[in-house]
Amino acid sequence: MEGGDGLTKRGGDLSVSGLQIIAGDETMDASSAFKDSLPTTPESLIETLSGASIEMTRHEHPPLRTVEDSKALRGQMDGTHVKNLYLRDRKKRNFLVVAQEDRDIDLKALQDKIGADRLSFGSADRLFEFLGVRPGAVSPFTLINDSDHRVRLALDSGLMEAKMLYFHPLVNDLTLGVTPDGLRRFLAITGHDPVMVTL
Repeated sequence: MEGGDGLTKRGGDLSVSGLQIIAGDETMDASSAFKDSLPTTPESLIETLSGASIEMTRHEHPPLRTVEDSKALRGQMDGTHVKNLYLRDRKKRNFLVVAQEDRDIDLKALQDKIGADRLSFGSADRLFEFLGVRPGAVSPFTLINDSDHRVRLALDSGLMEAKMLYFHPLVNDLTLGVTPDGLRRFLAITGHDPVMVTL
């Protein structure tokens, strides 16, 4: 089960590998309870996938906010689980980085690989503005909300060798399983050409 956006909560802050960013409103909820406030609902996303004949498995579960939450509750979902990082650089460019859940990600090394300049974590407000979800529900599926292609996608190259990939469909109490080919076909629909990176 996909573990949100790679962020862990400490009080009012979020942390990744010792870095902290302000979480903002602690009452933000990324579950289906607030799906009607999103620019695209999970049901609409699923209709898009089904309309493109992209096969998927659907899994319902309690809201998951971290990779640790997902490890505890993933049950029988065999395949590759991920973490997703919404990042910005000092030129105000947006990046979505999707990696295997246990990868250690060095932002300084990563920025050279994806052509960024001084990466940092994007705010919850910008996340909603550019990808239409709340923290905890980030995934490649959020690119359905990026019709202007303002977010660059970087994928851990190892993901494309997986049997099955698991991502949240815009909320964090559902997970969809798709094959790497299904992910490629979805990205063809949104028009996002990922940068493949070795992490």
